[in-house]
Amino acid sequence: MEKILRAIEKIIPTPIYTFGQPFYHRLLAFFGALFYRFPSHNIKIVAVTGTKGKTSTVEFVNSTLEGAGFKTALASTLHFKVGENDEPNLYKMTTPGRFFLQKFLRRAISAKCDWVVLELTSEAVKQMRHLHISLDALIFTNLAPEHIESHGSFENYRDAKRELGIALSTSSKLRRVMIANSDDPESAYYLSLPHVEPFPFSLETVAPYSTKISGASFTFDGLEIRTAFPGTFTIYNALAASMFARSQNIDTAIIRKSIEHVQSIPGRAEKIDAGQDFSVIVDYAHTPDSLIAIYSAYPDRKKICILGSTGGGRDTWKRPEMGAIAENYCSEVILTNEDPYDEDPQEIVDALARGFKTTHPKIILDRRGAIRTAISHAKTDDVILITGKGTDPYIMGPNGTKQVWSDAKVSKEELSRILEQSQRNNK
Repeated sequence: MEKILRAIEKIIPTPIYTFGQPFYHRLLAFFGALFYRFPSHNIKIVAVTGTKGKTSTVEFVNSTLEGAGFKTALASTLHFKVGENDEPNLYKMTTPGRFFLQKFLRRAISAKCDWVVLELTSEAVKQMRHLHISLDALIFTNLAPEHIESHGSFENYRDAKRELGIALSTSSKLRRVMIANSDDPESAYYLSLPHVEPFPFSLETVAPYSTKISGASFTFDGLEIRTAFPGTFTIYNALAASMFARSQNIDTAIIRKSIEHVQSIPGRAEKIDAGQDFSVIVDYAHTPDSLIAIYSAYPDRKKICILGSTGGGRDTWKRPEMGAIAENYCSEVILTNEDPYDEDPQEIVDALARGFKTTHPKIILDRRGAIRTAISHAKTDDVILITGKGTDPYIMGPNGTKQVWSDAKVSKEELSRILEQSQRNNK
């Protein structure tokens, strides 16, 4: 079926294909569901959407469900899991298209899973991959400008996210639960949807809460919950999962144990440790808000920041803004290559550099070289923050070329090399 669809796409003239895309995607969604016998009707599904925090929230949600004894499947930017079977997501897209999701749901049913946890994006909605998936619950984390070029405007991006609310409201499931971050103005839309049970969450309801470089903590139903990750954003993500668990009548003690059980999430405030006396953090932060959030999580520390951009040809508006944020929060900034696609990498970093007003960032287009330089400059208790790619498995270049890549792996290699050199020098 996949080969047939690709062959059809190649022979259709571009103007006709563009005009017929909405109908084409609707048709794919319907036939995918039909082919796999509408699997979402026979399994519980919770989806997570928002601009930031989706992937981490999915991990926390999955942990709480497993902690309560449920067998789970999940599909996210990081990986695809069905029961004990786990494989990395190498698609460079959160929600793969064509019949992928429907097939995934059928696999979950065949494996006798109780719940499926889905990370759903505005791009997936744009291509109608969410259609014919009957949701039991939806978690809304937040909304901030992103994918403006792709959607045409912020309003279109917002409306794409809202479509998931409509999908919950019109789901065939008898009980439909909406968990939404009431600190975000957009939450009013989700919490007022008809035919759903609203479960708002807010920071003010979990005081006292705190965040330190070693992790964050908050109070939920009278119990203190500690996380292994710093930052207020971590509290929001863990709180979203906790509120979902409450909506499913999961005991608070189980919620606490399950949240605290999540000790690492690849590419999300991921600590790279090779025995060094400074911190190296790999994080997916790729919007102005998420950049501020990760930088703010490490106060009172000298920060050496490696910054690229989220991809050539898109979201160009945010480049100077992200440069300005890095200048404001970081003691040293190295601008580097990320995913240029068909755009000149030098033009991308030049746009980032225009956000700097009083200092001059270092420019090292070779990403490994940028990481090596940052590590060589670090002193005791410094924090190196490598943002933008997280667990992305490739650096995407012109004409569809790609270079196998891992920020975490390269950081470990460079740390080991520099530490070994230091040991030799000290002998």
